[in-house]
Amino acid sequence: VQLQASGGGLMQAGDSLRLSCAASGRTFGIVAVGWFRQAPGKEREFVAAINWRGDSTTYVDSVKGRFAISRDNAKNTVYLQMISLKPEDTAVYYCAAGYTNLDVMVAGTRIDYWGQGTQVTVSS
Repeated sequence: VQLQASGGGLMQAGDSLRLSCAASGRTFGIVAVGWFRQAPGKEREFVAAINWRGDSTTYVDSVKGRFAISRDNAKNTVYLQMISLKPEDTAVYYCAAGYTNLDVMVAGTRIDYWGQGTQVTVSS
């Protein structure tokens, strides 16, 4: 499975941005797809995840109400819609996929595939 992340950019506080993660290859069996981010000097953290059916999502508290994860199974693509961006959202965003459930993805204890990162920079 290959994951291709895109959509990052240089934004201003309050702007909106949508990231995309396109999956290719043998995606059968993938249970969860999500986003993580890593800010300079910080550890990578979980941001959001969605199950393959698209009927269950989970978010880190700091983005609840501002970020929304969704998927288009026809396109094998997962999106992260971000609104009301803040400077603290500045990070490299990575998409991830796994054969385990959302709880495992949130904990980061097992991630089977990582995409390359896409930089999101939010200026104040």
